[in-house]
Amino acid sequence: MNAPTQDLVPLEAQRREVLERVHPLDPLEVSLLEAHGCVLATDVHAPDDVPAFANSAMDGYAVIADGLDQGAEAVVIGEVAAGTAPDLEIRPGEAVGIMTGAPLPVGADAIVPIEEVEELGDRVILRARPEPGAHIRPAGESVRAGDLLLEAGRVLGAADVGMLATSGHDRVRAYPRPRVTVISTGDELVEPGRPLAPGQIRDSNSYTLTALAREAGAVSNRQMFVRDDAGALADAFEGALVHSDMLVTSGGVSAGRYDLVKRVLADLGDVEFRKVAMKPGMPQAFGFVQGVPCFGLPGNPVSSVVSFEVFVRPAIRRMRGRMDINRRRVTAVLDEPVQSPLGKVEFVRVALRGEADGWHAAPTGGQGSGILRSVVDADGLAEVPADVESLGPGARVTVHSLLERH
Repeated sequence: MNAPTQDLVPLEAQRREVLERVHPLDPLEVSLLEAHGCVLATDVHAPDDVPAFANSAMDGYAVIADGLDQGAEAVVIGEVAAGTAPDLEIRPGEAVGIMTGAPLPVGADAIVPIEEVEELGDRVILRARPEPGAHIRPAGESVRAGDLLLEAGRVLGAADVGMLATSGHDRVRAYPRPRVTVISTGDELVEPGRPLAPGQIRDSNSYTLTALAREAGAVSNRQMFVRDDAGALADAFEGALVHSDMLVTSGGVSAGRYDLVKRVLADLGDVEFRKVAMKPGMPQAFGFVQGVPCFGLPGNPVSSVVSFEVFVRPAIRRMRGRMDINRRRVTAVLDEPVQSPLGKVEFVRVALRGEADGWHAAPTGGQGSGILRSVVDADGLAEVPADVESLGPGARVTVHSLLERH
């Protein structure tokens, strides 16, 4: 029997409580590769010029440009390799062989690429007139000492990591990735790869949710499913909390006799069970045990995915210190009619299609809470407001895009 809508918690109220109670993890000093993909906690400045010295951008010859025209001849007095400190001082009419990245010899103000000279033993003949500054990377060309390299709040990408390295930083202060443990519950579950006995189903939720947590930027860990036994559940949850920044469970939060998860979590901490005005995903548990946020999600596969998207993914991103906690939202035109229960926000799995007039959305087949295929084929979740019972073709809806995975 469906719960009367007046007994349901509004979706936004539940989401607001989650996001008000979940906070970024304490920043840590981490190595550069550990910091990749993390949010920078403090501004980072350049301690030195980058590059630290003027160097050649080409393999060729360092010269003094003044007085050298096309066809001019210069005497080669030596060579400078990358990684060496030259002790040569160049004079007009002389040339020094130089490798890409090698520091300029004293006095040189231009590089003639090797393709633009004719080499004749200890002499070179120029095929083009050099210009002062040609093919030279001056000191500080990329960054000046004291420059702001990266601002706090930036998600560190590969180029950022490289910039930190080239400027001399080997560690930065960043928000760590939360450690999320996922546990499915239920006597009916078996591991994938094993045969099904009558009444059994394979545990897919823990795999899906662990992967979703990983896509949200967490370090996620899947634990074996737990049977519907209060003692076993308590042991599993308490064991997981020791090494977790968040616990996500699946199943056991409805109103059935064997739905023990909500009771066990409530006994362990301040976790509350609520019926939220949303479809799919009405039964929800949320709270804290030993200071760790815990989410009890429903057991139906689609319900658990939608619940994760609405509540857990934004919470993970907030714990990571990210400001962009929500999926990108687009407005789309419905290609097919949609029916929705009055009083509940419904999330319809839709495929998106770009047209000249913008995005179009079509439901991905059956929308039952057990039809995981509807998520596999979906590009987004179309949000139907709680005060709307039906939308016809051509109606505009807000779609939470699932195309960005990170």
